[in-house]
Amino acid sequence: MNFFSAIDISASGLVAQRMRMNVISENISKIDAAQENGKEPSVRKEVVLAPKDFSGIFKDAMYRPQGVEVVDIVKSKDSTKMVYNPSHPYANKDGFVEMPNINIIMEMAEMLSASRAYEANVTAISSAKEMIIKTLEIGK
Repeated sequence: MNFFSAIDISASGLVAQRMRMNVISENISKIDAAQENGKEPSVRKEVVLAPKDFSGIFKDAMYRPQGVEVVDIVKSKDSTKMVYNPSHPYANKDGFVEMPNINIIMEMAEMLSASRAYEANVTAISSAKEMIIKTLEIGK
């Protein structure tokens, strides 16, 4: 494995984690968005990641590095919450409002996980860059 394939792998991780953070931010922004009766309710979205094969780039290499890629963004299958608030403009005849199935604690934990993974990939890229520089210095 060469240094540049290590950078490619970590770069794919950066893109995937950035997408996770964007989706989590969108979920958090909709946490208090009540839905009008008869309209599609907001639901929590999740990012689906899968291994990314770089074999098209490294055709002749014995080792074909992999990375990660976003393959889909899916809606959660959890049901929405019904909250009793008869004064809300979107309350039904019984006084309940349909709210998104988003839990702030879960979203913050996911954000922390994505942030740590992003930082780990940045560190891996920095380490590969330092190794490249040191290798070039040896050749002087």
